[in-house]
Amino acid sequence: MIEALLTPQQRSLRKQVRDFVKTVPRQLLLDMDAERVLFPREYLIEAASRKLLGLRFSPEFGGGGLGWKEEIVACEEIGVAGASLTCLYSLVSIVGEAINCFGTESQKKKYLAPMLKGELYCAEALTEPRGGSDFFGATTTARRDGDSYVLNGQKRFVVGAEGADIFLVYAKTGTDVPAKSLSAFIVERDMGVDVKYVYGLMGTRGGGAGRIVFRDTRVPADNLILGENRGAEVFHQMMIPERLTTAAGAIGGARVALEIALRYSDKRKAFGQKIREFQGVSFKIAESITKLDAASSLAYATAYAVDDLGSTGYTRRLVSEAKKFSTESAWEVVNNAMQVLGGIGYTNVYPVERLLRDMRLMMIWTGTSEVMNLIIQHEYYREALAKSPEIRDAEDDASEAFAQDEKIYE
Repeated sequence: MIEALLTPQQRSLRKQVRDFVKTVPRQLLLDMDAERVLFPREYLIEAASRKLLGLRFSPEFGGGGLGWKEEIVACEEIGVAGASLTCLYSLVSIVGEAINCFGTESQKKKYLAPMLKGELYCAEALTEPRGGSDFFGATTTARRDGDSYVLNGQKRFVVGAEGADIFLVYAKTGTDVPAKSLSAFIVERDMGVDVKYVYGLMGTRGGGAGRIVFRDTRVPADNLILGENRGAEVFHQMMIPERLTTAAGAIGGARVALEIALRYSDKRKAFGQKIREFQGVSFKIAESITKLDAASSLAYATAYAVDDLGSTGYTRRLVSEAKKFSTESAWEVVNNAMQVLGGIGYTNVYPVERLLRDMRLMMIWTGTSEVMNLIIQHEYYREALAKSPEIRDAEDDASEAFAQDEKIYE
């Protein structure tokens, strides 16, 4: 994070998170990557004991009462421990966002408060086998039956399928246009969540990602969030924590890889000198830190905008830019780090190979870079074509600007 941007409170928070991250057992990271651990509850319990979960939520429910700027400071430091622990940490923020913004007081007391205490573990069920990026094409259904809804369908790539106690699930409750026919539910595991498959992942392991199935799963109507057919509103709000936490976590993970490469280049000698003295190496370090500083600045500015404006078309564009730029930059930085290390970077003597595997997923999950591009261009077209008359029209600043017969559009 750009040091000059941080307030004393944010620096204090960063130190708290760094102290927490230093306590994460090395063996836990190794066991998660080897898939000997599928859901590290102790990690979340420890974060909760340090009051580091749900930083943005009300102290009434155990949160920190802070803003987005503080949360991304924390997420970047959590990213140092790897993508899996970042994701599990962020899920509290993501699922908690839906409950905090749209849930009833009863839902907040029953679910949000114990989540922030580390007593209840959550997961988000968005993607379907035939859906992918087509979120609103969901086919999981929820039929009202008295005081309950009956869910049928399945979700895949659910981090926490193995381990979570509650799932935020989107299901079709209407027959209108897709964006107006989804609803969001809190589904407890014991209500009938069947884990059918646990994925073997290239990286970002240890979160128990799997496919879950609902077969006549009965969910109390009290577990509906916001209202029937209003799932799109919940989804659009939740895209903020999904994508901003990913952006910040990616920066932290890439920073670690860069620091490892930097230290290596200051020790490793070839042709009679340290390899940092070769432009081919030192310029990769320069390019990498420039990208990370740019990504940090964009993430922080986006957090500032969201704190100030909330969820708008403008902030959705910024969030999408931050997610796309941070994850793509992080991928380049980790690749550069591996190149600086050379062959030894491709082994498990250094953690760069794991960081590379972790980082690849970040350009896919919570919305691919291509989906980010779609949102960015759409929102920018809308903003730019509604340009304020207060802004100078630079199109007129050409010597033949008023030759209208030459401006042919059809």
